[in-house]
Amino acid sequence: MAVNARNMTDDELFFGHKACAGCGGSLAVRAALKVLGRNAVAALPAGCMSAVGFNFPQLSFANNAMITPFAATASVLSGIEAGLRAQGVKPDDCTVVGFAGDGGTADIGLQALSGAIDRNDDVLYICYDNEAYMNTGIQKSSLTPFGARTTTTPAGSNAHGCLTSKKNLFEIVAAHGIPYAATASIGYLPDFMRKVERARDVKGTRYIHVIAPCPTGWGCGVEETVDIARAMVDCGLWYLAEFEGPALAGADHPFGRFTLNRNPAQFASVADYLRRQSRFRALSDQEIAQVEADRDRKWAAMRERWIAG
Repeated sequence: MAVNARNMTDDELFFGHKACAGCGGSLAVRAALKVLGRNAVAALPAGCMSAVGFNFPQLSFANNAMITPFAATASVLSGIEAGLRAQGVKPDDCTVVGFAGDGGTADIGLQALSGAIDRNDDVLYICYDNEAYMNTGIQKSSLTPFGARTTTTPAGSNAHGCLTSKKNLFEIVAAHGIPYAATASIGYLPDFMRKVERARDVKGTRYIHVIAPCPTGWGCGVEETVDIARAMVDCGLWYLAEFEGPALAGADHPFGRFTLNRNPAQFASVADYLRRQSRFRALSDQEIAQVEADRDRKWAAMRERWIAG
């Protein structure tokens, strides 16, 4: 049964946390656990959600949950799952799930994630992507987009923020032949929850990459989080997609199958999206036009190679 606002549980499995107002990551964790249920076992590295969710003497998780070393989220997930099976105490509806930020996933945690996918361990990894190391002071990660101001990529009259483009982690994960991977945005919460439900019911390693804005780091209003996350999709700088590995895709797709869940005929304004956030304030009109051109090239490639759902 599809989980939606009408039938999802009223149980709050992530509550009382100390996240900043408007935190997109906390919304992603809250929604995911409502889908996965009380028997899910969670692991989180040293990042925003562990910092705000494990404040002694308060534990904000109603589920079993633990903090992992920064680089070891996927490794710890593998150990938890193996340990539960070995003891014979893993419930049928138990999902072993990790929640890690962009830095803990795309940078320091990538080796462990790659290893878990290679072993095809039966775990779900959710990256809540706020596009910088927000917990430690807004430093650049490899998922920080071009032009974004961070404390390690300052922006002003002589510098225009991050000079690199966002790493294509979804396709890197898919290149492993993972059973299931998806992109999502808290701006389209029903789509995210549907993908968490789909991942819950797949065996092997699963990965979901969800955009989760941080008003503090992005320089937007705390009431704008969901709107900004939706606008990022609507202007084409993020896409909603799924990858099914060979086992799910079938014999006609021996290397797996990509599906675009949302394929708009026309995009909203890239400039309007960027100008709403102070982190992009130093970008010139010419640089914004370059961002838009890069978007168009990416979408042309996806539309040529991927199935439109």
